[in-house]
Amino acid sequence: MRPILLSGHERSLNQIKFNREGDLLFSCSKDNVVNVWFAHNGERLGTYDGNNGTVWSLDPDYSSTLLVTGSAANEMMLYEVSTGTRLFKWDFPTAVKRVQFNSDGTQILCITEERMGHRGSLQVFRINRDLASWTQQSKTPTRTITFSGPRATVAAWAPFDQYIITGHDDGKVAMYYHDAEEPESGIDAELEEKQTKAHPGNVVTDLQMSADRTYFITSSKDKSSKLIDTKSLSIIKTYQTQTPLNSAALHPTRPYVILGGGQEAMNVTTTSARQGKFEARFWHKVFEEEIAALPGHFGPLNTIAISPNGKCYASGGEDGYVRVYWFDPSFFTAKLYGPDLELGADDQ
Repeated sequence: MRPILLSGHERSLNQIKFNREGDLLFSCSKDNVVNVWFAHNGERLGTYDGNNGTVWSLDPDYSSTLLVTGSAANEMMLYEVSTGTRLFKWDFPTAVKRVQFNSDGTQILCITEERMGHRGSLQVFRINRDLASWTQQSKTPTRTITFSGPRATVAAWAPFDQYIITGHDDGKVAMYYHDAEEPESGIDAELEEKQTKAHPGNVVTDLQMSADRTYFITSSKDKSSKLIDTKSLSIIKTYQTQTPLNSAALHPTRPYVILGGGQEAMNVTTTSARQGKFEARFWHKVFEEEIAALPGHFGPLNTIAISPNGKCYASGGEDGYVRVYWFDPSFFTAKLYGPDLELGADDQ
């Protein structure tokens, strides 16, 4: 597995995302550049200009028509993917830390930061997808949840967009019911359906859904990753590592999870790459055993994304590089449960 090295950022990566087909890879970093790449060869297709500061988060919609970004300049931007045209801008009192389209691209959720007397919040905006007027979007959120307790750091849509799952800086994972027709707004304690202390006392750094969104994986600075059921928020599996984790991703077709992190960035110059544990770590999803570690980055891994078809994965690091790995054929033919437990051709 020789990586394709993508060099298009001058500062550390914040988030990378594949589109639904897996042929495009989007990346954003602590500079103001948002890039899109061809996943098969690493060629840069283009950039999305207009952000004035660190871009914390991005997400393409299901059809790769629209792209949303959230930045430290207190802005959320909407772009046309194919041309790079900026269609609309939302302004906020604080930074936008996380953005995500819902399943049909008609709504966007965003997480705003708690700062300068402003409470952190989760806001949902309805998107006008009419080509003739999609530069005209509503600046009024259809739903606002204000966090009175620990601030939210990550969020994602649950199946059928019925719920919104949030991760917080005290390790809490919470669920909020979302009615698209009559969404409620208010204080988080009043609207919260369920919660669990997945990582007590430590910030939840990433939250990624499975392919069918019935379960999801979290990562945290407490050096662990948790597999959690979406409906009950019960913890299914725990992957305990020896390094703070910044990102975790689920493979869609094989029973693997990929975890990434490393020693804190401020201490990177005082240690070697081996001691800093800057590898992407593969764990067996069922057996909770580490099975491989793939080195490459010269600093902590900040974000990991796996292609929806499962044929490759990408990682973005503190060193400013994105590395794309295409899996060898042996990755898909390995006997994961031993020869006695493998399914025969007639059983599949």
